[in-house]
Amino acid sequence: MSFPIFLFGTLRHAPLRAAVLGSDCPAHPIQLAGFQVVEHAGYPVLSSQSGAVAEGLVLTPNADQLARLEFYEGLFGYSRHLITDEQEQSVYVYRPDTDPPLLDAAPWVLSDWVAVLGDAATLATADVMALRADYPADHLAIRYPMLLSHASARVRARAEHASTSLRRTAQPDDVVPVSTAHPYAYFFGVQSNDLRFRRFDGSLSPVVRRAAFLMSDAVTLLPYDPVRDCVLLVEQFRYGLYLRDAPNCWSIEAIAGRIDPGETPTEAALREAREEAGLELQSECLELIGQAYPSPGCVTECLFQFVALCDLPENDGAVNGLESEAEDIRRHVISFDRLMQLAQSGEAQNGPLLTSIFWLALHRERLRKP
Repeated sequence: MSFPIFLFGTLRHAPLRAAVLGSDCPAHPIQLAGFQVVEHAGYPVLSSQSGAVAEGLVLTPNADQLARLEFYEGLFGYSRHLITDEQEQSVYVYRPDTDPPLLDAAPWVLSDWVAVLGDAATLATADVMALRADYPADHLAIRYPMLLSHASARVRARAEHASTSLRRTAQPDDVVPVSTAHPYAYFFGVQSNDLRFRRFDGSLSPVVRRAAFLMSDAVTLLPYDPVRDCVLLVEQFRYGLYLRDAPNCWSIEAIAGRIDPGETPTEAALREAREEAGLELQSECLELIGQAYPSPGCVTECLFQFVALCDLPENDGAVNGLESEAEDIRRHVISFDRLMQLAQSGEAQNGPLLTSIFWLALHRERLRKP
Protein backbone atom coordinates (compact mmCIF):
# COMPACT_ATOMS: atom_id res chain seq x y z
CA MET A 1 0.00 0.00 0.00
CA SER A 2 1.40 3.41 -0.96
CA PHE A 3 0.91 6.64 0.93
CA PRO A 4 1.00 10.23 -0.36
CA ILE A 5 3.70 12.68 0.70
CA PHE A 6 2.71 15.64 2.89
CA LEU A 7 4.62 18.89 2.31
CA PHE A 8 4.37 21.25 5.26
CA GLY A 9 7.30 23.63 4.74
CA THR A 10 9.25 25.42 2.04
CA LEU A 11 8.16 23.01 -0.71
CA ARG A 12 4.67 24.47 -0.48
CA HIS A 13 6.22 27.32 -2.49
CA ALA A 14 5.32 26.32 -6.07
CA PRO A 15 8.48 27.62 -7.87
CA LEU A 16 10.73 25.81 -5.39
CA ARG A 17 8.68 22.61 -5.67
CA ALA A 18 8.94 22.74 -9.46
CA ALA A 19 12.74 23.14 -9.25
CA VAL A 20 12.97 20.04 -7.05
CA LEU A 21 10.56 17.76 -8.91
CA GLY A 22 11.61 18.79 -12.42
CA SER A 23 8.15 18.09 -13.87
CA ASP A 24 4.54 18.73 -13.01
CA CYS A 25 3.04 16.83 -10.09
CA PRO A 26 -0.45 17.79 -8.88
CA ALA A 27 -0.50 18.90 -5.24
CA HIS A 28 -3.65 19.32 -3.15
CA PRO A 29 -4.15 21.20 0.14
CA ILE A 30 -4.88 19.09 3.20
CA GLN A 31 -4.69 19.38 6.98
CA LEU A 32 -3.00 17.08 9.48
CA ALA A 33 -4.76 16.92 12.82
CA GLY A 34 -2.58 16.81 15.92
CA PHE A 35 0.43 18.51 14.35
CA GLN A 36 1.76 22.05 14.01
CA VAL A 37 4.45 23.67 11.89
CA VAL A 38 6.92 25.65 14.00
CA GLU A 39 10.15 27.50 13.35
CA HIS A 40 13.60 26.21 14.20
CA ALA A 41 16.66 28.20 13.06
CA GLY A 42 14.50 29.94 10.46
CA TYR A 43 13.11 26.76 8.93
CA PRO A 44 9.92 24.72 9.43
CA VAL A 45 9.64 21.68 11.68
CA LEU A 46 6.57 19.46 12.02
CA SER A 47 5.79 19.00 15.70
CA SER A 48 3.15 16.90 17.44
CA GLN A 49 0.56 19.00 19.26
CA SER A 50 -2.78 17.63 20.40
CA GLY A 51 -5.69 19.62 18.98
CA ALA A 52 -3.53 21.57 16.54
CA VAL A 53 -3.84 21.50 12.75
CA ALA A 54 -0.96 21.65 10.26
CA GLU A 55 -1.69 23.10 6.83
CA GLY A 56 0.10 21.62 3.84
CA LEU A 57 0.00 19.98 0.44
CA VAL A 58 -0.22 16.33 -0.48
CA LEU A 59 1.19 14.79 -3.67
CA THR A 60 1.98 11.39 -5.12
CA PRO A 61 5.20 11.67 -7.15
CA ASN A 62 6.31 9.31 -9.90
CA ALA A 63 9.56 7.35 -9.58
CA ASP A 64 11.78 10.09 -11.03
CA GLN A 65 10.14 12.82 -8.96
CA LEU A 66 10.47 10.70 -5.82
CA ALA A 67 14.20 10.17 -6.51
CA ARG A 68 14.69 13.92 -6.94
CA LEU A 69 12.71 14.62 -3.78
CA GLU A 70 14.73 12.06 -1.79
CA PHE A 71 17.98 13.61 -3.01
CA TYR A 72 16.89 17.15 -2.16
CA GLU A 73 15.60 16.36 1.32
CA GLY A 74 18.71 14.30 2.00
CA LEU A 75 20.88 17.41 1.52
CA PHE A 76 19.46 18.69 4.81
CA GLY A 77 19.60 15.38 6.66
CA TYR A 78 15.88 14.68 6.21
CA SER A 79 14.44 11.25 5.43
CA ARG A 80 10.95 9.93 4.73
CA HIS A 81 8.83 8.91 7.73
CA LEU A 82 5.29 7.53 7.84
CA ILE A 83 3.02 9.30 10.32
CA THR A 84 -0.66 9.03 11.22
CA ASP A 85 -2.65 12.02 12.45
CA GLU A 86 -5.47 12.22 14.98
CA GLN A 87 -8.02 11.49 12.22
CA GLU A 88 -6.22 8.22 11.29
CA GLN A 89 -4.89 9.79 8.10
CA SER A 90 -1.49 8.33 7.10
CA VAL A 91 1.07 10.24 5.03
CA TYR A 92 4.80 10.35 4.49
CA VAL A 93 6.73 13.40 5.65
CA TYR A 94 10.38 14.41 5.40
CA ARG A 95 11.92 15.19 8.74
CA PRO A 96 15.18 14.61 10.67
CA ASP A 97 15.55 11.28 12.43
CA THR A 98 15.87 13.19 15.70
CA ASP A 99 13.66 16.22 16.21
CA PRO A 100 15.42 19.42 17.44
CA PRO A 101 14.36 20.99 20.76
CA LEU A 102 11.19 22.99 20.16
CA LEU A 103 10.35 24.57 23.52
CA ASP A 104 8.34 27.77 23.02
CA ALA A 105 8.88 27.57 19.24
CA ALA A 106 6.94 30.13 17.22
CA PRO A 107 4.71 29.18 14.29
CA TRP A 108 6.50 29.09 10.94
CA VAL A 109 4.83 31.27 8.29
CA LEU A 110 5.37 30.38 4.63
CA SER A 111 4.72 33.89 3.31
CA ASP A 112 7.37 35.36 5.64
CA TRP A 113 9.94 32.85 4.41
CA VAL A 114 9.03 33.43 0.75
CA ALA A 115 9.45 37.20 1.16
CA VAL A 116 13.01 36.77 2.45
CA LEU A 117 14.36 33.62 0.78
CA GLY A 118 11.84 32.32 -1.74
CA ASP A 119 13.54 33.59 -4.90
CA ALA A 120 17.07 32.76 -3.73
CA ALA A 121 16.11 29.26 -2.57
CA THR A 122 14.47 28.55 -5.92
CA LEU A 123 17.60 29.61 -7.82
CA ALA A 124 19.92 27.66 -5.50
CA THR A 125 17.74 24.57 -5.75
CA ALA A 126 17.71 24.67 -9.55
CA ASP A 127 21.52 24.87 -9.41
CA VAL A 128 21.98 22.00 -6.96
CA MET A 129 19.54 19.76 -8.84
CA ALA A 130 21.50 20.40 -12.06
CA LEU A 131 24.71 19.29 -10.29
CA ARG A 132 23.35 16.01 -8.91
CA ALA A 133 24.36 13.96 -11.97
CA ASP A 134 28.01 15.00 -11.67
CA TYR A 135 28.72 15.26 -7.94
CA PRO A 136 28.03 13.05 -4.91
CA ALA A 137 25.28 14.06 -2.53
CA ASP A 138 27.66 14.60 0.40
CA HIS A 139 29.61 17.15 -1.66
CA LEU A 140 26.45 18.97 -2.66
CA ALA A 141 25.18 19.03 0.92
CA ILE A 142 28.30 21.06 1.72
CA ARG A 143 27.91 23.13 -1.46
CA TYR A 144 24.24 24.09 -0.96
CA PRO A 145 24.70 26.84 1.69
CA MET A 146 27.15 28.65 -0.58
CA LEU A 147 24.84 28.14 -3.56
CA LEU A 148 22.12 29.80 -1.51
CA SER A 149 24.44 32.70 -0.65
CA HIS A 150 25.38 33.11 -4.31
CA ALA A 151 21.71 32.94 -5.30
CA SER A 152 20.93 35.67 -2.78
CA ALA A 153 23.62 37.80 -4.44
CA ARG A 154 21.99 37.17 -7.84
CA VAL A 155 18.61 38.28 -6.50
CA ARG A 156 20.25 41.39 -5.01
CA ALA A 157 22.02 42.19 -8.29
CA ARG A 158 18.83 41.90 -10.34
CA ALA A 159 17.22 44.59 -8.18
CA GLU A 160 20.12 47.05 -8.47
CA HIS A 161 20.11 50.16 -10.66
CA ALA A 162 22.80 50.06 -13.36
CA SER A 163 24.20 53.54 -13.97
CA THR A 164 25.30 54.19 -17.57
CA SER A 165 26.64 57.75 -17.64
CA LEU A 166 29.91 56.55 -19.26
CA ARG A 167 29.65 52.84 -20.04
CA ARG A 168 27.45 51.35 -22.74
CA THR A 169 23.80 50.57 -22.04
CA ALA A 170 23.40 46.80 -21.92
CA GLN A 171 20.56 44.98 -23.69
CA PRO A 172 19.10 41.53 -22.90
CA ASP A 173 20.63 39.95 -26.03
CA ASP A 174 24.15 41.33 -25.51
CA VAL A 175 25.41 38.04 -24.04
CA VAL A 176 24.49 34.79 -25.78
CA PRO A 177 25.25 31.67 -23.70
CA VAL A 178 26.24 28.55 -25.65
CA SER A 179 27.05 26.02 -22.93
CA THR A 180 27.61 25.88 -19.18
CA ALA A 181 29.84 23.63 -17.08
CA HIS A 182 30.67 23.33 -13.38
CA PRO A 183 34.19 21.86 -13.23
CA TYR A 184 34.40 22.22 -9.44
CA ALA A 185 31.68 22.13 -6.79
CA TYR A 186 32.35 21.60 -3.11
CA PHE A 187 32.27 24.39 -0.50
CA PHE A 188 33.13 26.90 -3.22
CA GLY A 189 32.39 26.41 -6.90
CA VAL A 190 33.64 27.29 -10.37
CA GLN A 191 31.37 27.91 -13.37
CA SER A 192 32.58 27.89 -16.96
CA ASN A 193 30.64 29.22 -19.95
CA ASP A 194 31.10 29.18 -23.68
CA LEU A 195 29.41 32.40 -24.79
CA ARG A 196 29.32 35.29 -27.23
CA PHE A 197 29.18 38.95 -26.15
CA ARG A 198 28.33 42.19 -27.93
CA ARG A 199 31.34 44.11 -29.25
CA PHE A 200 31.49 47.90 -29.29
CA ASP A 201 30.96 47.86 -33.09
CA GLY A 202 27.59 46.12 -32.53
CA SER A 203 28.63 42.63 -33.71
CA LEU A 204 28.75 39.51 -31.58
CA SER A 205 32.13 38.09 -30.62
CA PRO A 206 33.20 34.59 -31.61
CA VAL A 207 32.43 31.90 -29.03
CA VAL A 208 34.81 32.40 -26.09
CA ARG A 209 35.28 30.42 -22.90
CA ARG A 210 35.22 32.16 -19.53
CA ALA A 211 35.41 30.71 -16.02
CA ALA A 212 34.75 32.34 -12.66
CA PHE A 213 34.81 31.55 -8.98
CA LEU A 214 31.22 31.62 -7.66
CA MET A 215 31.03 33.68 -4.48
CA SER A 216 28.46 35.30 -2.26
CA ASP A 217 28.39 39.04 -1.74
CA ALA A 218 30.40 40.37 1.20
CA VAL A 219 30.89 43.43 3.39
CA THR A 220 33.83 45.32 4.82
CA LEU A 221 33.66 47.70 7.77
CA LEU A 222 36.31 50.15 9.00
CA PRO A 223 35.39 51.48 12.47
CA TYR A 224 36.50 55.09 12.97
CA ASP A 225 36.44 57.15 16.16
CA PRO A 226 36.24 60.79 14.98
CA VAL A 227 36.87 62.20 18.49
CA ARG A 228 40.11 60.28 19.08
CA ASP A 229 40.93 60.16 15.34
CA CYS A 230 41.66 56.43 15.42
CA VAL A 231 40.52 53.29 13.61
CA LEU A 232 40.10 49.61 14.42
CA LEU A 233 41.82 47.05 12.19
CA VAL A 234 41.85 43.27 12.38
CA GLU A 235 44.67 40.82 11.73
CA GLN A 236 44.38 37.16 10.75
CA PHE A 237 46.05 34.34 8.83
CA ARG A 238 45.04 34.29 5.16
CA TYR A 239 45.28 31.14 3.05
CA GLY A 240 45.57 33.04 -0.23
CA LEU A 241 48.79 34.67 0.91
CA TYR A 242 50.11 31.26 1.93
CA LEU A 243 49.39 29.80 -1.53
CA ARG A 244 51.23 32.71 -3.15
CA ASP A 245 54.31 31.98 -0.98
CA ALA A 246 54.06 35.39 0.67
CA PRO A 247 56.75 35.90 3.33
CA ASN A 248 54.06 36.82 5.88
CA CYS A 249 50.60 35.21 5.71
CA TRP A 250 49.03 37.41 8.41
CA SER A 251 46.99 40.18 6.86
CA ILE A 252 45.94 43.59 8.20
CA GLU A 253 42.36 44.26 7.13
CA ALA A 254 39.07 45.96 7.79
CA ILE A 255 36.37 43.84 9.41
CA ALA A 256 34.87 41.69 6.66
CA GLY A 257 32.62 38.74 5.97
CA ARG A 258 30.04 37.16 3.69
CA ILE A 259 26.44 38.32 3.58
CA ASP A 260 24.32 35.42 4.78
CA PRO A 261 21.14 34.42 2.91
CA GLY A 262 18.29 36.64 4.10
CA GLU A 263 20.64 39.35 5.44
CA THR A 264 21.01 42.88 4.15
CA PRO A 265 24.53 44.29 3.70
CA THR A 266 23.96 46.53 6.73
CA GLU A 267 22.90 43.59 8.92
CA ALA A 268 25.93 41.62 7.80
CA ALA A 269 28.28 44.50 8.62
CA LEU A 270 26.87 44.85 12.13
CA ARG A 271 27.09 41.09 12.72
CA GLU A 272 30.69 40.90 11.52
CA ALA A 273 31.65 43.82 13.77
CA ARG A 274 30.34 41.85 16.73
CA GLU A 275 31.96 38.54 15.71
CA GLU A 276 35.36 39.78 14.57
CA ALA A 277 35.98 42.77 16.83
CA GLY A 278 33.55 42.54 19.74
CA LEU A 279 31.86 45.82 18.72
CA GLU A 280 28.14 46.38 19.25
CA LEU A 281 27.14 48.95 16.64
CA GLN A 282 23.89 50.40 15.33
CA SER A 283 22.98 50.91 11.68
CA GLU A 284 22.80 54.69 12.18
CA CYS A 285 26.57 54.86 12.62
CA LEU A 286 27.38 53.38 9.21
CA GLU A 287 28.61 55.44 6.27
CA LEU A 288 28.43 53.63 2.92
CA ILE A 289 31.65 53.91 0.93
CA GLY A 290 30.10 52.08 -2.01
CA GLN A 291 29.91 48.67 -3.60
CA ALA A 292 32.51 47.21 -5.94
CA TYR A 293 33.75 44.03 -7.63
CA PRO A 294 37.30 43.30 -6.40
CA SER A 295 38.20 41.06 -9.36
CA PRO A 296 35.35 41.14 -11.90
CA GLY A 297 37.15 39.08 -14.54
CA CYS A 298 37.07 35.87 -12.53
CA VAL A 299 35.18 36.32 -9.22
CA THR A 300 31.45 37.05 -8.78
CA GLU A 301 31.85 38.61 -5.31
CA CYS A 302 30.50 42.14 -4.85
CA LEU A 303 31.74 44.05 -1.79
CA PHE A 304 29.58 46.50 0.15
CA GLN A 305 32.03 48.72 2.03
CA PHE A 306 31.29 50.80 5.12
CA VAL A 307 32.95 53.10 7.63
CA ALA A 308 31.42 53.02 11.13
CA LEU A 309 31.51 56.16 13.28
CA CYS A 310 31.79 54.99 16.88
CA ASP A 311 33.65 55.15 20.18
CA LEU A 312 36.56 52.73 20.07
CA PRO A 313 38.21 50.89 22.98
CA GLU A 314 41.85 51.22 23.90
CA ASN A 315 44.35 49.19 21.90
CA ASP A 316 44.04 45.96 23.90
CA GLY A 317 44.92 43.43 21.18
CA ALA A 318 41.80 41.40 22.00
CA VAL A 319 41.32 38.21 19.98
CA ASN A 320 37.87 37.44 18.57
CA GLY A 321 36.23 35.27 15.90
CA LEU A 322 33.93 32.27 15.67
CA GLU A 323 35.33 29.00 16.99
CA SER A 324 32.99 27.16 14.62
CA GLU A 325 34.92 28.70 11.71
CA ALA A 326 38.37 28.36 13.33
CA GLU A 327 38.74 32.14 13.32
CA ASP A 328 41.61 33.68 15.26
CA ILE A 329 41.31 37.43 14.74
CA ARG A 330 43.28 40.08 16.63
CA ARG A 331 42.08 43.67 16.76
CA HIS A 332 44.28 46.76 16.65
CA VAL A 333 43.17 50.30 17.52
CA ILE A 334 45.60 52.78 15.95
CA SER A 335 45.74 56.48 15.10
CA PHE A 336 44.82 57.80 11.68
CA ASP A 337 48.44 58.86 11.15
CA ARG A 338 49.60 55.30 11.87
CA LEU A 339 46.95 54.03 9.46
CA MET A 340 48.36 56.20 6.67
CA GLN A 341 51.86 54.94 7.46
CA LEU A 342 50.66 51.36 6.96
CA ALA A 343 49.18 52.31 3.60
CA GLN A 344 52.34 54.10 2.45
CA SER A 345 54.78 51.44 3.69
CA GLY A 346 52.92 48.59 2.01
CA GLU A 347 52.18 46.74 5.23
CA ALA A 348 48.48 47.29 4.50
CA GLN A 349 48.17 45.05 1.44
CA ASN A 350 44.47 44.28 1.54
CA GLY A 351 42.66 45.91 -1.39
CA PRO A 352 39.33 46.70 0.31
CA LEU A 353 41.21 48.14 3.30
CA LEU A 354 43.19 50.47 1.04
CA THR A 355 39.95 51.64 -0.58
CA SER A 356 38.50 52.35 2.87
CA ILE A 357 41.67 54.16 3.98
CA PHE A 358 41.63 56.50 0.99
CA TRP A 359 37.88 57.13 1.37
CA LEU A 360 38.42 57.99 5.03
CA ALA A 361 41.29 60.33 4.14
CA LEU A 362 39.01 62.09 1.67
CA HIS A 363 36.09 62.47 4.12
CA ARG A 364 37.97 62.70 7.42
CA GLU A 365 37.57 66.45 7.88
CA ARG A 366 33.80 66.23 7.38
CA LEU A 367 33.46 63.27 9.73
CA ARG A 368 35.38 65.03 12.50
CA LYS A 369 33.16 68.10 12.57
CA PRO A 370 30.99 68.25 15.71
